[in-house]
Amino acid sequence: MMKKFILIVCGSFVGAFLAFIFFMIAATIMSFAIMGSMSIGSGKKASIVSKHSILKLDLGATVSERGGSDPIDMMSVIRGEGLPSTLGLNTVLSAIQNAAKDDKVDGIYIECNGVSAAPATLQTIRRALKEFKKSGKWIAAYGYEGINQADYYLASVADSIYINPVGAVDLHGMASVTPYMKKLYDKVGVKMQVVRVGTFKSAVEPYMLEDMSDANRLQQEHYLGVIWKEMLDSIAADRKLPYDAMNALCDSVVFCFDTKDLAKYKLVDKMVYKTEMDDILRARTKVDKKDDLNFVTPDDLASSLEESVSGDHIAVVYAVGEIDGAASILGPAEEGINSEKLSETIHKLMEDDNVKGMVLRVNSPGGSAFGSEQIWKAVQDFKAAGKPVAVSMGDYAASGGYYISCNADRIFAERTTITGSIGIFGMIPSFKELVENKLGVHMASVKTNENGDMGAVGKDLTPAQLAALQNMVNQGYELFTKRCADGRHVTQDSIKTIAEGRVWDAITAKQIGLVDEFGGIREAVAWIANKAKLGKDYKTQNYPTLEDKFMAMFNSYMTSRYESRLKSEMGFLYDTYVQLQRIMGRDRILCLMPEEEICF
Repeated sequence: MMKKFILIVCGSFVGAFLAFIFFMIAATIMSFAIMGSMSIGSGKKASIVSKHSILKLDLGATVSERGGSDPIDMMSVIRGEGLPSTLGLNTVLSAIQNAAKDDKVDGIYIECNGVSAAPATLQTIRRALKEFKKSGKWIAAYGYEGINQADYYLASVADSIYINPVGAVDLHGMASVTPYMKKLYDKVGVKMQVVRVGTFKSAVEPYMLEDMSDANRLQQEHYLGVIWKEMLDSIAADRKLPYDAMNALCDSVVFCFDTKDLAKYKLVDKMVYKTEMDDILRARTKVDKKDDLNFVTPDDLASSLEESVSGDHIAVVYAVGEIDGAASILGPAEEGINSEKLSETIHKLMEDDNVKGMVLRVNSPGGSAFGSEQIWKAVQDFKAAGKPVAVSMGDYAASGGYYISCNADRIFAERTTITGSIGIFGMIPSFKELVENKLGVHMASVKTNENGDMGAVGKDLTPAQLAALQNMVNQGYELFTKRCADGRHVTQDSIKTIAEGRVWDAITAKQIGLVDEFGGIREAVAWIANKAKLGKDYKTQNYPTLEDKFMAMFNSYMTSRYESRLKSEMGFLYDTYVQLQRIMGRDRILCLMPEEEICF
Protein backbone atom coordinates (compact mmCIF):
# COMPACT_ATOMS: atom_id res chain seq x y z
CA MET A 1 0.00 0.00 0.00
CA MET A 2 2.85 2.35 0.94
CA LYS A 3 4.61 1.46 -2.31
CA LYS A 4 1.50 2.39 -4.32
CA PHE A 5 1.21 5.67 -2.40
CA ILE A 6 4.85 6.53 -3.15
CA LEU A 7 4.34 5.74 -6.85
CA ILE A 8 1.28 8.02 -7.00
CA VAL A 9 3.14 10.86 -5.27
CA CYS A 10 6.15 10.45 -7.55
CA GLY A 11 3.91 10.32 -10.61
CA SER A 12 2.13 13.50 -9.53
CA PHE A 13 5.49 15.21 -8.95
CA VAL A 14 6.79 14.21 -12.37
CA GLY A 15 3.54 15.34 -14.00
CA ALA A 16 3.68 18.70 -12.25
CA PHE A 17 7.36 19.10 -13.16
CA LEU A 18 6.71 18.33 -16.84
CA ALA A 19 3.76 20.76 -16.87
CA PHE A 20 6.03 23.44 -15.40
CA ILE A 21 8.69 22.80 -18.04
CA PHE A 22 6.06 22.94 -20.79
CA PHE A 23 4.73 26.24 -19.44
CA MET A 24 8.21 27.78 -19.32
CA ILE A 25 8.95 26.71 -22.91
CA ALA A 26 5.60 28.09 -24.09
CA ALA A 27 6.24 31.31 -22.19
CA THR A 28 9.65 31.73 -23.80
CA ILE A 29 8.29 31.08 -27.30
CA MET A 30 5.41 33.51 -26.82
CA SER A 31 7.74 36.17 -25.37
CA PHE A 32 9.97 35.95 -28.45
CA ALA A 33 6.85 36.08 -30.62
CA ILE A 34 5.68 39.25 -28.89
CA MET A 35 9.08 40.95 -29.20
CA GLY A 36 9.46 39.87 -32.80
CA SER A 37 5.99 41.00 -33.78
CA MET A 38 6.54 44.32 -32.07
CA SER A 39 9.57 44.80 -34.25
CA ILE A 40 8.10 43.73 -37.56
CA GLY A 41 4.36 44.17 -36.78
CA SER A 42 2.50 43.57 -40.01
CA GLY A 43 5.55 44.21 -42.11
CA LYS A 44 5.50 47.98 -41.66
CA LYS A 45 8.14 50.05 -39.92
CA ALA A 46 7.37 51.59 -36.53
CA SER A 47 5.83 55.06 -36.60
CA ILE A 48 8.23 57.94 -36.07
CA VAL A 49 7.03 61.40 -35.11
CA SER A 50 8.67 63.52 -37.78
CA LYS A 51 7.78 66.69 -39.67
CA HIS A 52 4.23 66.74 -41.13
CA SER A 53 3.02 63.82 -39.00
CA ILE A 54 -0.70 63.14 -38.57
CA LEU A 55 -2.17 61.75 -35.35
CA LYS A 56 -4.49 58.98 -36.52
CA LEU A 57 -7.40 58.08 -34.26
CA ASP A 58 -8.63 54.75 -35.59
CA LEU A 59 -12.05 54.33 -34.02
CA GLY A 60 -12.29 50.64 -34.81
CA ALA A 61 -11.66 49.85 -31.15
CA THR A 62 -13.07 49.60 -27.66
CA VAL A 63 -12.01 52.45 -25.39
CA SER A 64 -10.83 51.26 -21.97
CA GLU A 65 -9.79 53.40 -19.01
CA ARG A 66 -6.05 52.68 -19.13
CA GLY A 67 -3.81 51.99 -22.10
CA GLY A 68 -1.80 48.78 -21.99
CA SER A 69 -4.27 47.06 -19.67
CA ASP A 70 -5.96 44.81 -22.21
CA PRO A 71 -4.25 41.46 -22.91
CA ILE A 72 -6.18 41.14 -26.17
CA ASP A 73 -3.93 43.89 -27.53
CA MET A 74 -0.94 41.62 -27.07
CA MET A 75 -2.69 38.74 -28.85
CA SER A 76 -3.37 41.00 -31.82
CA VAL A 77 0.32 41.96 -31.88
CA ILE A 78 1.34 38.31 -31.96
CA ARG A 79 -1.00 37.63 -34.87
CA GLY A 80 0.34 40.69 -36.70
CA GLU A 81 -3.09 42.28 -37.01
CA GLY A 82 -1.81 45.85 -36.84
CA LEU A 83 -3.54 48.30 -34.53
CA PRO A 84 -4.81 46.98 -31.18
CA SER A 85 -8.48 46.34 -30.55
CA THR A 86 -8.42 48.57 -27.46
CA LEU A 87 -7.54 52.22 -26.98
CA GLY A 88 -6.72 53.48 -23.50
CA LEU A 89 -8.62 56.66 -22.67
CA ASN A 90 -5.62 58.02 -20.79
CA THR A 91 -3.40 57.29 -23.81
CA VAL A 92 -5.77 59.02 -26.25
CA LEU A 93 -6.11 62.13 -24.07
CA SER A 94 -2.36 62.41 -23.55
CA ALA A 95 -1.71 61.97 -27.29
CA ILE A 96 -4.23 64.68 -28.28
CA GLN A 97 -2.77 67.10 -25.73
CA ASN A 98 0.80 66.43 -26.91
CA ALA A 99 -0.22 66.67 -30.58
CA ALA A 100 -1.43 70.21 -29.98
CA LYS A 101 1.98 71.23 -28.63
CA ASP A 102 4.19 69.25 -31.04
CA ASP A 103 5.24 71.30 -34.08
CA LYS A 104 5.90 68.10 -36.03
CA VAL A 105 2.21 67.13 -35.86
CA ASP A 106 0.08 68.98 -38.44
CA GLY A 107 -3.35 67.69 -37.49
CA ILE A 108 -5.61 64.82 -36.45
CA TYR A 109 -7.25 62.29 -38.75
CA ILE A 110 -10.31 60.50 -37.32
CA GLU A 111 -11.01 57.24 -39.13
CA CYS A 112 -14.58 56.17 -38.33
CA ASN A 113 -14.63 52.40 -37.93
CA GLY A 114 -17.24 51.79 -35.24
CA VAL A 115 -15.87 52.85 -31.88
CA SER A 116 -17.21 51.09 -28.79
CA ALA A 117 -17.51 53.46 -25.83
CA ALA A 118 -20.13 54.89 -23.49
CA PRO A 119 -21.29 58.52 -23.82
CA ALA A 120 -19.15 59.88 -20.96
CA THR A 121 -15.95 58.40 -22.42
CA LEU A 122 -16.83 59.82 -25.83
CA GLN A 123 -17.55 63.21 -24.30
CA THR A 124 -14.14 63.22 -22.60
CA ILE A 125 -12.41 62.58 -25.93
CA ARG A 126 -14.61 65.14 -27.68
CA ARG A 127 -13.69 67.84 -25.18
CA ALA A 128 -10.01 67.05 -25.75
CA LEU A 129 -10.50 67.39 -29.52
CA LYS A 130 -12.26 70.74 -29.03
CA GLU A 131 -9.33 71.90 -26.91
CA PHE A 132 -6.91 70.70 -29.63
CA LYS A 133 -8.59 72.97 -32.19
CA LYS A 134 -7.53 76.00 -30.15
CA SER A 135 -3.97 75.25 -31.36
CA GLY A 136 -5.06 76.28 -34.87
CA LYS A 137 -4.39 72.82 -36.26
CA TRP A 138 -6.91 70.90 -38.36
CA ILE A 139 -9.07 67.83 -37.72
CA ALA A 140 -10.47 65.72 -40.56
CA ALA A 141 -12.83 62.74 -40.24
CA TYR A 142 -13.55 59.98 -42.77
CA GLY A 143 -16.03 57.12 -42.95
CA TYR A 144 -14.82 54.37 -45.27
CA GLU A 145 -17.89 52.12 -45.00
CA GLY A 146 -20.05 54.24 -42.78
CA ILE A 147 -20.16 56.42 -39.68
CA ASN A 148 -22.07 55.10 -36.71
CA GLN A 149 -23.61 57.35 -34.08
CA ALA A 150 -20.71 57.18 -31.59
CA ASP A 151 -18.22 57.87 -34.40
CA TYR A 152 -20.32 60.79 -35.60
CA TYR A 153 -20.40 62.36 -32.14
CA LEU A 154 -16.60 62.60 -32.28
CA ALA A 155 -16.38 63.33 -36.02
CA SER A 156 -18.71 66.33 -35.71
CA VAL A 157 -15.83 68.21 -34.04
CA ALA A 158 -13.81 67.98 -37.27
CA ASP A 159 -13.36 70.86 -39.69
CA SER A 160 -14.66 68.54 -42.40
CA ILE A 161 -16.41 65.18 -42.48
CA TYR A 162 -15.75 63.02 -45.54
CA ILE A 163 -17.50 59.80 -46.49
CA ASN A 164 -17.22 57.11 -49.11
CA PRO A 165 -19.62 57.77 -52.04
CA VAL A 166 -21.50 54.58 -51.12
CA GLY A 167 -21.14 54.99 -47.36
CA ALA A 168 -23.81 55.67 -44.74
CA VAL A 169 -24.35 57.67 -41.56
CA ASP A 170 -26.32 56.20 -38.66
CA LEU A 171 -28.11 58.63 -36.32
CA HIS A 172 -31.04 57.19 -34.41
CA GLY A 173 -31.08 58.43 -30.80
CA MET A 174 -30.54 56.48 -27.58
CA ALA A 175 -32.25 53.56 -25.90
CA SER A 176 -31.76 51.16 -23.02
CA VAL A 177 -32.59 47.48 -23.30
CA THR A 178 -33.15 45.31 -20.23
CA PRO A 179 -33.89 41.57 -20.47
CA TYR A 180 -36.64 40.52 -18.05
CA MET A 181 -36.10 36.87 -17.18
CA LYS A 182 -38.76 35.98 -14.63
CA LYS A 183 -40.69 33.77 -17.08
CA LEU A 184 -37.51 31.89 -17.92
CA TYR A 185 -36.67 31.31 -14.26
CA ASP A 186 -40.26 30.23 -13.62
CA LYS A 187 -39.91 27.61 -16.35
CA VAL A 188 -36.68 26.19 -14.97
CA GLY A 189 -37.93 26.34 -11.37
CA VAL A 190 -35.80 29.11 -9.91
CA LYS A 191 -37.37 31.79 -7.69
CA MET A 192 -35.57 34.98 -6.70
CA GLN A 193 -36.15 35.96 -3.08
CA VAL A 194 -35.63 39.71 -2.97
CA VAL A 195 -35.22 42.24 -0.16
CA ARG A 196 -34.57 45.87 -1.09
CA VAL A 197 -34.88 49.54 -0.15
CA GLY A 198 -35.75 52.11 -2.79
CA THR A 199 -38.68 52.46 -5.17
CA PHE A 200 -36.26 53.03 -8.05
CA LYS A 201 -33.80 50.27 -7.07
CA SER A 202 -34.57 48.32 -10.22
CA ALA A 203 -31.54 46.03 -10.47
CA VAL A 204 -33.74 43.22 -9.10
CA GLU A 205 -36.66 43.84 -11.46
CA PRO A 206 -35.60 41.45 -14.26
CA TYR A 207 -35.75 38.57 -11.77
CA MET A 208 -39.03 39.40 -10.03
CA LEU A 209 -41.14 41.12 -12.74
CA GLU A 210 -42.11 40.25 -16.30
CA ASP A 211 -41.86 43.85 -17.53
CA MET A 212 -40.45 47.23 -16.54
CA SER A 213 -42.00 49.07 -13.59
CA ASP A 214 -43.37 52.60 -14.00
CA ALA A 215 -40.68 53.96 -11.65
CA ASN A 216 -37.86 52.36 -13.64
CA ARG A 217 -39.31 53.59 -16.92
CA LEU A 218 -39.58 57.11 -15.49
CA GLN A 219 -35.95 57.27 -14.37
CA GLN A 220 -34.61 55.82 -17.63
CA GLU A 221 -36.67 58.20 -19.76
CA HIS A 222 -35.31 61.11 -17.73
CA TYR A 223 -31.60 60.36 -17.79
CA LEU A 224 -31.57 59.09 -21.37
CA GLY A 225 -33.42 62.21 -22.50
CA VAL A 226 -30.98 64.55 -20.74
CA ILE A 227 -27.89 62.70 -22.03
CA TRP A 228 -29.21 62.55 -25.60
CA LYS A 229 -30.04 66.27 -25.62
CA GLU A 230 -26.56 67.06 -24.32
CA MET A 231 -24.91 65.05 -27.09
CA LEU A 232 -27.19 66.18 -29.91
CA ASP A 233 -26.81 69.81 -28.81
CA SER A 234 -23.04 69.46 -29.29
CA ILE A 235 -23.40 67.82 -32.70
CA ALA A 236 -25.89 70.42 -33.92
CA ALA A 237 -23.73 73.32 -32.72
CA ASP A 238 -20.58 72.07 -34.43
CA ARG A 239 -22.40 71.18 -37.65
CA LYS A 240 -24.16 74.56 -37.50
CA LEU A 241 -27.60 72.98 -37.74
CA PRO A 242 -30.77 73.65 -35.69
CA TYR A 243 -31.30 71.14 -32.88
CA ASP A 244 -34.88 70.36 -33.93
CA ALA A 245 -33.77 69.68 -37.51
CA MET A 246 -31.06 67.29 -36.28
CA ASN A 247 -33.46 65.49 -33.98
CA ALA A 248 -35.99 65.14 -36.82
CA LEU A 249 -33.30 63.55 -38.99
CA CYS A 250 -32.69 60.98 -36.25
CA ASP A 251 -36.32 59.88 -36.65
CA SER A 252 -35.89 59.47 -40.41
CA VAL A 253 -33.79 56.29 -40.62
CA VAL A 254 -30.75 58.26 -41.76
CA PHE A 255 -28.87 55.01 -42.32
CA CYS A 256 -30.94 54.41 -45.45
CA PHE A 257 -30.39 57.86 -46.96
CA ASP A 258 -28.78 58.21 -50.36
CA THR A 259 -25.22 59.43 -49.78
CA LYS A 260 -25.92 62.61 -51.75
CA ASP A 261 -28.69 63.45 -49.28
CA LEU A 262 -26.18 63.31 -46.42
CA ALA A 263 -24.39 66.25 -48.00
CA LYS A 264 -27.70 67.94 -48.77
CA TYR A 265 -28.68 67.86 -45.08
CA LYS A 266 -25.13 68.96 -44.13
CA LEU A 267 -24.40 65.80 -42.19
CA VAL A 268 -21.18 65.38 -44.23
CA ASP A 269 -19.10 67.79 -46.28
CA LYS A 270 -17.82 65.73 -49.18
CA MET A 271 -17.94 62.25 -50.73
CA VAL A 272 -14.53 60.78 -51.58
CA TYR A 273 -12.94 57.39 -52.01
CA LYS A 274 -10.10 56.28 -49.74
CA THR A 275 -7.37 57.15 -52.25
CA GLU A 276 -8.88 60.60 -52.67
CA MET A 277 -8.97 61.01 -48.91
CA ASP A 278 -5.26 60.22 -48.78
CA ASP A 279 -4.63 62.93 -51.38
CA ILE A 280 -6.60 65.43 -49.30
CA LEU A 281 -4.41 64.61 -46.30
CA ARG A 282 -1.28 64.95 -48.45
CA ALA A 283 -2.42 68.41 -49.49
CA ARG A 284 -3.07 69.36 -45.86
CA THR A 285 0.40 68.24 -44.82
CA LYS A 286 2.13 69.45 -48.00
CA VAL A 287 3.41 65.97 -48.76
CA ASP A 288 4.15 65.00 -52.35
CA LYS A 289 1.60 62.68 -53.95
CA LYS A 290 4.30 60.06 -54.44
CA ASP A 291 5.21 59.98 -50.75
CA ASP A 292 3.53 58.08 -47.96
CA LEU A 293 1.59 59.86 -45.28
CA ASN A 294 3.25 59.72 -41.88
CA PHE A 295 0.53 58.55 -39.50
CA VAL A 296 1.39 58.28 -35.83
CA THR A 297 -0.70 56.44 -33.24
CA PRO A 298 -1.80 57.61 -29.80
CA ASP A 299 0.88 55.35 -28.30
CA ASP A 300 3.53 57.20 -30.33
CA LEU A 301 2.52 60.56 -28.89
CA ALA A 302 1.31 59.73 -25.40
CA SER A 303 3.43 60.53 -22.39
CA SER A 304 4.85 57.66 -20.32
CA LEU A 305 1.71 57.25 -18.24
CA GLU A 306 2.51 54.01 -16.42
CA GLU A 307 6.18 54.58 -15.57
CA SER A 308 7.22 55.27 -11.99
CA VAL A 309 7.86 58.86 -10.94
CA SER A 310 10.07 60.14 -8.14
CA GLY A 311 9.42 62.88 -5.61
CA ASP A 312 6.17 64.63 -4.79
CA HIS A 313 3.24 63.62 -6.99
CA ILE A 314 -0.52 63.13 -7.24
CA ALA A 315 -1.82 59.56 -7.14
CA VAL A 316 -4.43 58.73 -9.79
CA VAL A 317 -6.15 55.60 -8.46
CA TYR A 318 -8.37 53.65 -10.85
CA ALA A 319 -11.52 51.96 -9.50
CA VAL A 320 -13.02 50.31 -12.58
CA GLY A 321 -15.69 47.60 -12.80
CA GLU A 322 -17.99 45.87 -10.33
CA ILE A 323 -16.98 45.98 -6.67
CA ASP A 324 -16.10 42.47 -5.51
CA GLY A 325 -17.82 40.92 -8.51
CA ALA A 326 -18.90 37.32 -8.83
CA ALA A 327 -16.55 34.48 -9.62
CA SER A 328 -16.20 33.53 -13.28
CA ILE A 329 -16.68 30.02 -14.56
CA LEU A 330 -12.96 29.36 -14.02
CA GLY A 331 -13.09 30.38 -10.38
CA PRO A 332 -11.34 33.77 -9.97
CA ALA A 333 -13.32 36.99 -9.69
CA GLU A 334 -14.32 38.83 -12.82
CA GLU A 335 -12.28 41.84 -13.82
CA GLY A 336 -13.30 44.67 -11.56
CA ILE A 337 -12.62 46.25 -8.18
CA ASN A 338 -11.18 44.09 -5.42
CA SER A 339 -12.16 46.11 -2.33
CA GLU A 340 -9.47 44.62 -0.12
CA LYS A 341 -6.64 45.27 -2.60
CA LEU A 342 -7.89 48.76 -3.49
CA SER A 343 -8.17 49.68 0.20
CA GLU A 344 -4.61 48.44 0.78
CA THR A 345 -3.40 50.55 -2.17
CA ILE A 346 -5.06 53.69 -0.79
CA HIS A 347 -3.64 53.11 2.69
CA LYS A 348 -0.12 52.66 1.28
CA LEU A 349 -0.49 55.92 -0.64
CA MET A 350 -1.69 57.59 2.55
CA GLU A 351 1.55 56.56 4.28
CA ASP A 352 3.74 57.66 1.35
CA ASP A 353 5.10 61.14 2.06
CA ASN A 354 5.67 61.71 -1.67
CA VAL A 355 1.94 61.38 -2.38
CA LYS A 356 0.40 64.80 -1.79
CA GLY A 357 -3.15 64.05 -2.92
CA MET A 358 -5.33 61.54 -4.73
CA VAL A 359 -7.71 61.49 -7.67
CA LEU A 360 -9.97 58.44 -7.44
CA ARG A 361 -11.11 57.60 -10.98
CA VAL A 362 -14.42 55.78 -10.55
CA ASN A 363 -16.03 53.91 -13.43
CA SER A 364 -18.25 51.45 -11.62
CA PRO A 365 -21.91 50.41 -11.40
CA GLY A 366 -21.32 49.38 -7.77
CA GLY A 367 -21.40 45.92 -6.27
CA SER A 368 -20.82 44.57 -2.77
CA ALA A 369 -22.18 46.80 0.02
CA PHE A 370 -19.49 45.47 2.37
CA GLY A 371 -16.72 46.13 -0.16
CA SER A 372 -18.05 49.64 -0.82
CA GLU A 373 -17.86 50.45 2.90
CA GLN A 374 -14.24 49.25 3.08
CA ILE A 375 -13.19 51.51 0.20
CA TRP A 376 -15.15 54.40 1.72
CA LYS A 377 -13.18 53.92 4.96
CA ALA A 378 -9.84 53.89 3.09
CA VAL A 379 -10.74 57.18 1.37
CA GLN A 380 -11.82 58.63 4.73
CA ASP A 381 -8.48 57.61 6.28
CA PHE A 382 -6.60 59.20 3.38
CA LYS A 383 -8.45 62.47 3.99
CA ALA A 384 -7.86 62.24 7.75
CA ALA A 385 -4.12 62.16 7.03
CA GLY A 386 -4.48 65.71 5.70
CA LYS A 387 -4.31 64.80 2.01
CA PRO A 388 -6.96 66.08 -0.44
CA VAL A 389 -9.13 63.69 -2.46
CA ALA A 390 -11.03 64.36 -5.67
CA VAL A 391 -13.20 61.89 -7.55
CA SER A 392 -13.31 61.80 -11.34
CA MET A 393 -16.40 59.91 -12.50
CA GLY A 394 -16.26 58.00 -15.77
CA ASP A 395 -19.18 56.41 -17.61
CA TYR A 396 -20.79 55.21 -14.37
CA ALA A 397 -20.31 56.02 -10.70
CA ALA A 398 -23.58 54.64 -9.42
CA SER A 399 -24.78 52.83 -6.32
CA GLY A 400 -21.59 51.39 -4.75
CA GLY A 401 -19.70 53.51 -7.28
CA TYR A 402 -21.27 56.58 -5.65
CA TYR A 403 -20.74 55.13 -2.16
CA ILE A 404 -16.95 55.14 -2.67
CA SER A 405 -17.12 58.65 -4.18
CA CYS A 406 -19.38 60.50 -1.76
CA ASN A 407 -16.76 61.52 0.84
CA ALA A 408 -14.31 63.09 -1.62
CA ASP A 409 -13.42 66.76 -1.17
CA ARG A 410 -14.55 67.43 -4.75
CA ILE A 411 -16.52 65.33 -7.24
CA PHE A 412 -16.04 65.81 -10.98
CA ALA A 413 -18.19 64.16 -13.66
CA GLU A 414 -18.78 64.39 -17.37
CA ARG A 415 -22.17 65.84 -18.23
CA THR A 416 -23.13 62.43 -19.67
CA THR A 417 -21.97 60.39 -16.65
CA ILE A 418 -24.57 58.16 -14.98
CA THR A 419 -24.53 58.34 -11.18
CA GLY A 420 -26.72 58.18 -8.08
CA SER A 421 -28.64 54.91 -7.58
CA ILE A 422 -28.34 55.33 -3.79
CA GLY A 423 -30.09 52.17 -2.69
CA ILE A 424 -29.43 48.63 -1.52
CA PHE A 425 -30.84 45.17 -2.07
CA GLY A 426 -30.34 41.49 -1.45
CA MET A 427 -31.20 38.67 -3.82
CA ILE A 428 -31.14 35.00 -2.85
CA PRO A 429 -32.22 32.42 -5.45
CA SER A 430 -34.37 29.50 -4.34
CA PHE A 431 -34.03 26.21 -6.23
CA LYS A 432 -36.85 24.43 -4.38
CA GLU A 433 -39.15 24.20 -7.42
CA LEU A 434 -36.29 23.04 -9.65
CA VAL A 435 -35.01 20.44 -7.19
CA GLU A 436 -38.31 19.12 -5.81
CA ASN A 437 -40.69 19.27 -8.78
CA LYS A 438 -38.54 19.53 -11.93
CA LEU A 439 -35.81 17.10 -10.93
CA GLY A 440 -37.83 15.06 -8.43
CA VAL A 441 -35.24 15.27 -5.64
CA HIS A 442 -36.49 15.63 -2.06
CA MET A 443 -34.07 17.47 0.25
CA ALA A 444 -34.53 16.04 3.75
CA SER A 445 -32.83 17.92 6.56
CA VAL A 446 -32.03 17.60 10.25
CA LYS A 447 -31.24 20.74 12.23
CA THR A 448 -30.40 21.73 15.78
CA ASN A 449 -31.85 25.23 15.51
CA GLU A 450 -34.72 26.92 13.75
CA ASN A 451 -32.52 28.50 11.08
CA GLY A 452 -29.94 25.76 10.83
CA ASP A 453 -30.79 25.00 7.18
CA MET A 454 -31.10 28.64 6.10
CA GLY A 455 -29.76 28.97 2.56
CA ALA A 456 -29.64 25.24 1.91
CA VAL A 457 -30.33 24.10 -1.66
CA GLY A 458 -34.00 23.23 -2.12
CA LYS A 459 -35.17 25.31 0.84
CA ASP A 460 -37.16 28.55 0.64
CA LEU A 461 -36.47 31.27 3.16
CA THR A 462 -39.08 31.49 5.89
CA PRO A 463 -41.03 34.72 6.52
CA ALA A 464 -38.94 35.29 9.66
CA GLN A 465 -35.71 34.85 7.71
CA LEU A 466 -36.87 37.23 4.98
CA ALA A 467 -37.87 39.77 7.64
CA ALA A 468 -34.40 39.51 9.23
CA LEU A 469 -32.73 40.05 5.84
CA GLN A 470 -35.00 43.01 5.14
CA ASN A 471 -33.97 44.52 8.46
CA MET A 472 -30.30 44.09 7.53
CA VAL A 473 -30.91 45.77 4.15
CA ASN A 474 -32.72 48.63 5.92
CA GLN A 475 -29.70 49.12 8.18
CA GLY A 476 -27.41 49.09 5.15
CA TYR A 477 -29.53 51.76 3.48
CA GLU A 478 -29.39 53.93 6.60
CA LEU A 479 -25.59 53.65 6.62
CA PHE A 480 -25.33 54.36 2.86
CA THR A 481 -27.48 57.49 3.07
CA LYS A 482 -25.58 58.67 6.18
CA ARG A 483 -22.26 58.27 4.35
CA CYS A 484 -23.64 60.34 1.47
CA ALA A 485 -25.07 62.99 3.80
CA ASP A 486 -21.83 63.35 5.75
CA GLY A 487 -19.73 63.44 2.58
CA ARG A 488 -21.93 66.04 0.87
CA HIS A 489 -22.43 68.04 4.10
CA VAL A 490 -26.22 67.87 3.98
CA THR A 491 -28.90 66.21 6.10
CA GLN A 492 -29.67 62.52 5.76
CA ASP A 493 -33.32 63.31 5.04
CA SER A 494 -32.32 65.49 2.07
CA ILE A 495 -30.29 62.61 0.66
CA LYS A 496 -33.22 60.24 1.11
CA THR A 497 -35.46 62.49 -1.00
CA ILE A 498 -33.13 61.99 -4.01
CA ALA A 499 -32.09 58.43 -3.18
CA GLU A 500 -34.58 55.53 -3.28
CA GLY A 501 -32.18 53.86 -5.71
CA ARG A 502 -32.87 56.42 -8.45
CA VAL A 503 -30.32 56.68 -11.25
CA TRP A 504 -29.40 60.22 -12.32
CA ASP A 505 -27.60 61.82 -15.22
CA ALA A 506 -24.72 64.05 -14.08
CA ILE A 507 -26.41 67.29 -15.20
CA THR A 508 -29.33 66.63 -12.87
CA ALA A 509 -26.97 65.19 -10.23
CA LYS A 510 -25.11 68.50 -10.10
CA GLN A 511 -28.38 70.38 -9.68
CA ILE A 512 -29.36 68.21 -6.69
CA GLY A 513 -25.92 68.31 -5.08
CA LEU A 514 -24.46 64.87 -5.86
CA VAL A 515 -21.75 66.30 -8.14
CA ASP A 516 -19.64 69.46 -7.77
CA GLU A 517 -18.12 70.19 -11.18
CA PHE A 518 -18.17 69.01 -14.77
CA GLY A 519 -14.85 67.71 -16.03
CA GLY A 520 -12.60 64.68 -16.26
CA ILE A 521 -9.35 63.39 -14.78
CA ARG A 522 -7.41 66.40 -16.06
CA GLU A 523 -9.65 68.87 -14.21
CA ALA A 524 -9.67 66.72 -11.06
CA VAL A 525 -5.85 66.46 -11.05
CA ALA A 526 -5.50 70.24 -11.55
CA TRP A 527 -7.84 70.81 -8.59
CA ILE A 528 -5.76 68.51 -6.36
CA ALA A 529 -2.53 70.19 -7.51
CA ASN A 530 -3.94 73.56 -6.47
CA LYS A 531 -5.30 72.19 -3.19
CA ALA A 532 -1.96 70.56 -2.35
CA LYS A 533 -0.03 73.68 -3.47
CA LEU A 534 2.13 71.74 -5.94
CA GLY A 535 2.39 74.54 -8.50
CA LYS A 536 2.08 74.08 -12.25
CA ASP A 537 4.86 71.51 -12.72
CA TYR A 538 3.17 68.72 -10.78
CA LYS A 539 3.62 65.01 -11.53
CA THR A 540 1.09 62.17 -11.48
CA GLN A 541 1.38 58.42 -11.02
CA ASN A 542 -1.28 55.85 -11.92
CA TYR A 543 -2.28 53.13 -9.44
CA PRO A 544 -2.70 50.17 -8.98
CA THR A 545 0.21 48.78 -10.99
CA LEU A 546 -1.02 47.00 -14.10
CA GLU A 547 -0.77 43.23 -14.32
CA ASP A 548 2.22 41.88 -16.22
CA LYS A 549 1.21 41.88 -19.90
CA PHE A 550 2.35 38.35 -20.58
CA MET A 551 0.52 36.86 -17.60
CA ALA A 552 -2.58 38.90 -18.43
CA MET A 553 -2.46 37.61 -21.99
CA PHE A 554 -1.89 34.00 -20.91
CA ASN A 555 -4.73 34.08 -18.36
CA SER A 556 -7.07 35.72 -20.87
CA TYR A 557 -6.23 33.13 -23.50
CA MET A 558 -6.83 30.17 -21.16
CA THR A 559 -10.10 31.65 -19.88
CA SER A 560 -11.44 32.33 -23.36
CA ARG A 561 -10.55 28.79 -24.48
CA TYR A 562 -12.43 27.23 -21.59
CA GLU A 563 -15.44 29.53 -21.89
CA SER A 564 -15.69 28.87 -25.64
CA ARG A 565 -15.68 25.15 -25.03
CA LEU A 566 -18.32 25.40 -22.30
CA LYS A 567 -20.51 27.60 -24.50
CA SER A 568 -20.38 25.11 -27.36
CA GLU A 569 -21.33 22.26 -25.01
CA MET A 570 -24.17 24.07 -23.21
CA GLY A 571 -25.67 25.84 -26.21
CA PHE A 572 -28.64 28.08 -25.43
CA LEU A 573 -28.40 27.24 -21.70
CA TYR A 574 -25.01 28.94 -21.39
CA ASP A 575 -26.29 32.51 -20.83
CA THR A 576 -28.74 31.38 -18.15
CA TYR A 577 -26.00 29.39 -16.44
CA VAL A 578 -23.65 32.38 -16.40
CA GLN A 579 -26.38 34.66 -15.02
CA LEU A 580 -27.19 32.26 -12.18
CA GLN A 581 -23.52 31.76 -11.38
CA ARG A 582 -22.94 35.51 -11.14
CA ILE A 583 -25.93 35.84 -8.80
CA MET A 584 -24.75 32.94 -6.63
CA GLY A 585 -21.16 34.23 -6.55
CA ARG A 586 -21.96 37.81 -5.51
CA ASP A 587 -22.35 39.10 -1.98
CA ARG A 588 -25.90 38.76 -0.79
CA ILE A 589 -26.25 42.49 0.03
CA LEU A 590 -25.50 44.77 -2.92
CA CYS A 591 -25.24 48.42 -3.91
CA LEU A 592 -25.56 47.85 -7.66
CA MET A 593 -27.24 49.82 -10.43
CA PRO A 594 -29.57 48.14 -12.98
CA GLU A 595 -27.91 46.06 -15.68
CA GLU A 596 -29.59 47.60 -18.70
CA GLU A 597 -27.70 47.85 -21.97
CA ILE A 598 -27.52 51.45 -23.17
CA CYS A 599 -27.63 51.57 -26.96
CA PHE A 600 -25.93 54.60 -28.48
